[in-house]
Amino acid sequence: MTGTIPHIPENAPFTGEQRTWLNGYLAGLFSNGNAPSAAGVAATPTSLGPLLFLFGSQTGTAEGLARRFAKEAKKRGYETRVVGLEDFASLDWKNEKRVVLLTSTYGDGEMPDNAQTFWDFLKTDTAPRLNHLEYSVLALGDTNYTQFCEAGKLFDQRFEALGGKRLAPRADCDVDYEKPATEWFNAVLSALEGQSAAVPAAAAEKAEDPAPPTASSFGKSNPFPAHLKTNRLLNGPGSAKETRHFEIVLAGSGLEYEVGDALGVVPRNCPDFVADILNAAGLTGIESVKTPDGTEMELRRALIEKFDLKPFLAALPGKADAATTFAAPLRKLQPRLYSISSSPKAHPGEVHLTVGIVRYELEGQARKGVCSTYLAERVSGEETVAVFVHKSPAFKLPADHSRSVIMVGPGTGIAPFRAFLEERRATDASGKNWLFFGDQRADSDFLYRDELTEFQSAGFLHRLDLAFSRDQAEKIYVQHRMIENAAELWAWLQDGAYFYVCGDAKRMAKDVDAALHQIIQTAGGLSEEAAADFVKQLKTEKRYLRDVY
Repeated sequence: MTGTIPHIPENAPFTGEQRTWLNGYLAGLFSNGNAPSAAGVAATPTSLGPLLFLFGSQTGTAEGLARRFAKEAKKRGYETRVVGLEDFASLDWKNEKRVVLLTSTYGDGEMPDNAQTFWDFLKTDTAPRLNHLEYSVLALGDTNYTQFCEAGKLFDQRFEALGGKRLAPRADCDVDYEKPATEWFNAVLSALEGQSAAVPAAAAEKAEDPAPPTASSFGKSNPFPAHLKTNRLLNGPGSAKETRHFEIVLAGSGLEYEVGDALGVVPRNCPDFVADILNAAGLTGIESVKTPDGTEMELRRALIEKFDLKPFLAALPGKADAATTFAAPLRKLQPRLYSISSSPKAHPGEVHLTVGIVRYELEGQARKGVCSTYLAERVSGEETVAVFVHKSPAFKLPADHSRSVIMVGPGTGIAPFRAFLEERRATDASGKNWLFFGDQRADSDFLYRDELTEFQSAGFLHRLDLAFSRDQAEKIYVQHRMIENAAELWAWLQDGAYFYVCGDAKRMAKDVDAALHQIIQTAGGLSEEAAADFVKQLKTEKRYLRDVY
């Protein structure tokens, strides 16, 4: 039986995009002349058009959220794409109509590495007008920094200045980002769905917080209780530092990691410090208090396990009327992320960390780093430490094993490069390996000396350049060693080598970056502008990668 193919009239309550999609669907459905019965047709969600997810990510958190939310939006009928900001040039900005941008802020107000070139493009006078664009921004940050969520704020303001219209207000998330991020995405969905009279049934549902984990799905919301197998001091006698090597057993966890990833450690506050706080506040510690996750708990235990006690570091509290008002302003105690310093191929069932133990004096009082001293002092015997794997997709070895790698990692920045070297040996990578390492003194602070010497003796570590700052009158750092070897470093880069940096973001990483620009100018014979363009190209090609903190 043949018949007229139905179509959607012009005055129907659909957008042009939706009407075109529906007419095409109906044409295909009825082209054989057979109108399907209601019972015989599976519900097909209406396409709600394209939705672009952009991410600026330093450690992978913003990327992970972008991919999760894009998957959610796709279920609702949107045609989603997820693009890292380093690939912005591949986009046709004249035809992009709806964008959600998720970005972290690294250091104190700086753009993530993969977002810097896009920001440089966007803030110029030649940036395209975005009058046709609807957008919303999710900013990830840490209120411990004065430039909280600065990267997200800058993007939000610039999109508006270029004519873009907000779908939903920007959300600024602190380190405990899951709930506000989900609320922001729900607001974006509501705004989008408010534009359309034809929303698939699935779209009426709100994005949910991550499903509660099962006992076998260990992760950030359900850390694995691991055994701390090894706690070893790496520094020699006379060192001004305390750097420790930790080996943690993952057997039975189902957790898997790759070199370049980080390990999340859920710390506990020092019981002695908690006792001082309770004494100063005039509280016994047995009072009941509600924790940040909504559970009731004895105050002493809550202060050890659940609350960030940073507000009390400089000065202990005064007398408190009640435990609830005392604890109300305290933030949730957050996990700490440490660069993994082992390869799973070299140490199956284990994960290793290289941690600088933090001890200092503040206002005449001895203070301790929460997580570093927790691992160093308070995890022993049968006690376990709660851990999870944090993926770092932007800090990986080259997939092509014939590529050479240059690694700059002073101090505890050596961590991922110990893992890189173990991995490269385990996979028989043919590319060359060059490590710049430095610390204070060679006799007491040459971390992993025996291992690195063995790597070098075996011909696997092709170059090892060392910078010990306190072994001579004039301080020498890794960036100085780079400049001394400018010609060869430039030759390696010209030959396709990858350049990695790990360590302190405020000083070392900036000094190394400046040295890299200088080397490209001098050894490469390029102008300052051309050298800057070369570095941008390295980043675009994902050959200049940083794990900085």
